[in-house]
Amino acid sequence: MEFNLRLIAAGDADLEASILNVLELPNDADPREVSLEGIDRIDLLFPKFSDGRAYSQAFVLRRRLGFAGEIRATGDVLIDQLVQMQRTGFTSAVLRADQDIADALRQFQRFGRFYQGDAVIVEPLFREVA
Repeated sequence: MEFNLRLIAAGDADLEASILNVLELPNDADPREVSLEGIDRIDLLFPKFSDGRAYSQAFVLRRRLGFAGEIRATGDVLIDQLVQMQRTGFTSAVLRADQDIADALRQFQRFGRFYQGDAVIVEPLFREVA
């Protein structure tokens, strides 16, 4: 699996936010009901690691609404969630303060490929031309 999820340490300042149009979307909001015009980045919140509503929001934004900008995971983000975040359309994640980026990067080495399609690679593996 190609790794393309940008990892951000919890303490790193977000300097680019001042030049981007950022939409912070609460996890109980329907992405289909907000205007995405002019938005560069959407921050989706994980209030606790066991609340997965932001996965569905990311998938809707990426696949159904065609949002091409950055989708960032914020809040209680653990390394165990990162592979699924990438597969549902997230492009960056701010790790919880006790999470190590080196450990997080190893998560992507554990999973080479997936049989089913996802928000990033739509076609299932069996449709791949050899």
